[in-house]
Amino acid sequence: MDPGTIAIILMTVGLILLIIEALTPGFFAVIPGAVLVVIGLLGYFVEGYFDSPLYLIATVVVVTLVVSFVTIKGYQVLARPEPPTTTVVDSLIGREGTVISDVKPGTLKGKVKIDSDSWSATSEELIRAGAGVVVYAAEGVHVKVRLK
Repeated sequence: MDPGTIAIILMTVGLILLIIEALTPGFFAVIPGAVLVVIGLLGYFVEGYFDSPLYLIATVVVVTLVVSFVTIKGYQVLARPEPPTTTVVDSLIGREGTVISDVKPGTLKGKVKIDSDSWSATSEELIRAGAGVVVYAAEGVHVKVRLK
């Protein structure tokens, strides 16, 4: 097979990998895709490039390191970690939620969903699952609720 055909095949496979990465970020196909595109371009435009294993190995190493660094930095910018959220019990007072497990007086077996968190709950009356409630007090890791 002539070097021009090999170069076109390498560039095509590399471009396909880059498209896959663009459509499904996190697939980690950007590094091999970029390496294949660069090797294909060099093989197409530099006479005798595929004849020297040294050039080929050096190119793979350098391009892999550069693209890896750029990719890591790019993902760090795009997906900055968020600090963990904490909830102060007093901040729940007045918040509304939904009963996900019957809330009964004198027991903490009831469960209430407030935003995306579930809390053990008690009340002064029986409140069935599915009912909307509002928090009127909070102690430790449980809340006291009443119907909205």
